Amino acid sequence: MTPFLTSLRAIVAREALRFLHQRERFVAALVRPLVWLLVFAAGFRAALGLSIIPPYQTYITYETYILPGLCGMIVLFNGMQSSLSLVYDREMGSMKLLLTSPLPRWWLLFAKLAGSTAISVLQVYAFLAIAAAFGITLPPLGYVTVLPALVMAGLMLGALGLVLSSFIRQLENFAGVMNFVIFPMFFLSSALYPLWKMAESSKLLHDICAVNPFTHAVELIRFALYAQFNGWALLWVLLATAGFTALALRGYDPARTRIARRG
Repeated sequence: MTPFLTSLRAIVAREALRFLHQRERFVAALVRPLVWLLVFAAGFRAALGLSIIPPYQTYITYETYILPGLCGMIVLFNGMQSSLSLVYDREMGSMKLLLTSPLPRWWLLFAKLAGSTAISVLQVYAFLAIAAAFGITLPPLGYVTVLPALVMAGLMLGALGLVLSSFIRQLENFAGVMNFVIFPMFFLSSALYPLWKMAESSKLLHDICAVNPFTHAVELIRFALYAQFNGWALLWVLLATAGFTALALRGYDPARTRIARRG
């Protein structure tokens, strides 16, 4: 086995073991979207009165509509939690040991992304299983076709977490920044409301939601759950992933770090 595959397997296994030892993190990741799905959905459904959702042109309940958005919520929160662990590793010194290995830095960061994405996908499928137990089901093929969409969304949001962890130096500052990023991204998206419904109330709000990368991650997941392909959403997710990855590589550049310390 090559050093690249060995390092990838080791880092992913470390992320998995860390997740298994943090059972509260798994429970919290499931409870949060389940509360939205089973409690708040009834009120939103009555307020919005949605039954036919363009562009799907099919009858779905509001619970079924917000299910992809709640899957995106799980991926978003897990991406932020993974970046929080990176800040902790940097304070403890383990991140420095990892990044001083002879392997390319971009590969090590990709391995961290792969580990967090794998955990996100497992959490989403556990959430979908619980939702199905409550009678909120989707087309059977959708549970298969959604896998690539979840991977792409996990990589994009994990890369965003890497960007935050590269610029935040203290662990106690990260929680505030994390909330400042999570809640605007989630609520200013199509996770809870269709974009065409937002346009009826505010054109500015619609435009903000339309450029939000999380909106396109949710739409990619939503279409995939119905075994459909959304090329525009995929393009946005790929561009956002490339942009966040480039910023993360710059943030973890050792030359930049030395210059910042001298300054």
